[in-house]
Formats: sequence, structure tokens, C-alpha cells
Amino acid sequence: MEIQELQQTVDNWIKENGVRYFNELTNMAILTEEVGEVARIMSRKFGEQSFKTGETGDNLGDELADVMFVLVCIANQTGINLQDAITANLEKKSNRDKNRHKENKKLQ
Repeated sequence: MEIQELQQTVDNWIKENGVRYFNELTNMAILTEEVGEVARIMSRKFGEQSFKTGETGDNLGDELADVMFVLVCIANQTGINLQDAITANLEKKSNRDKNRHKENKKLQ
């Protein structure tokens, strides 16, 4: 699925199932909550914390999808074309960091 198609699919879902977008500040809070859920799984699956009895951490993909969904909602309601934004962002990073990571002795 192309990014623009994802944005349209989310917009259609909101209009058909969600009644309307939550306001931008509410969506920012929801995004933070969802990122926290990703962090919880990551710290237990790949970090030093452990899962509670019965928890498996098998839902990382679902939690990442939740993050992406809310991020797309924020982009849609603020008029951001994510395809254009990502393309511009990668160009900025490529110019700014062309040699930075290659020359970072910590990464070698």
C-alpha cells in the first residue's frame, strides 16, 4: 500500500467508523500512549525487564500499527502529505548526514 493510499484508507475508516477525528491534541496524547505500549513491549522483549505471567509480547506488530494509524490521523487532520514529508525528510538526512554515520567510530 502506498503512503497516500494509507492516508486515504485511514480517512475513509474514520468517516465510516470513527464518526470524526479526535482533535489534534487528543490524537497527540493517544500517539504518546501507543508509543508507550511499544516501549513496554520492547523493554521486555529486548531489554532487561520481564513480562508478567501470561504476557508474551507477541503483539508488537499490532502496537506499531496503532502508532502508524494515529500518526496518519494526525497527518490527515493537519493537511500533511506523508509521502512528500518522508521524501523531503530523507533528502534532508541524506545531505546532512552523508558522512556522519560512516565516520562515527562508535558504529564501526
